[in-house]
Amino acid sequence: MAGADPEVVAELPDALRGELKKPLGPVYTDAETLLADADGPLVAVGDIVTYHLLEADARPDAALVDGRTERERVDREVREAVAGFDDRLEAANPAATLSTALLEALGEAVRRPGSVVVAVDGEEDLAALPAVLVAPDDAAVVYGQPGEGMVLAAVDDARRERCRELLAAMDGDYDRLTAVLGI
Repeated sequence: MAGADPEVVAELPDALRGELKKPLGPVYTDAETLLADADGPLVAVGDIVTYHLLEADARPDAALVDGRTERERVDREVREAVAGFDDRLEAANPAATLSTALLEALGEAVRRPGSVVVAVDGEEDLAALPAVLVAPDDAAVVYGQPGEGMVLAAVDDARRERCRELLAAMDGDYDRLTAVLGI
């Protein structure tokens, strides 16, 4: 299991918040339509996204959840649905950051066989960016776009480069981030 090390490796600066509101791929309101366009391993970031994928009979290979959606606690039905994975890891991650614990757990979850849920104590909102870096080619990283739907970020070289740029623009240590991810 990943440790609970809350050491912050990268922190979102206010100047970058607007840039992160631009989706990394097409936005879907229907999980089945999204899944028809997704290939390869599936990585879900967020409780509601994970729930919708599960409801569409697609169990993500890796999912990161924090028990919240838009700062509110998710309801019991969602909590119970996202608990049904083959394995579970835990990680502490303060809001608007990427911690060593989250990055280690993300990397382990993506590489581990079976379905793995990472229960985040804190916030998992920024995890889609490093997920694109660590996921294999042709994987699908799915995350929520508040008030709009689910974003399908198909992993390819161009999307990885965009995520590298965004992560490098954050306050922190980009080299440490990539080292923790093992990339």
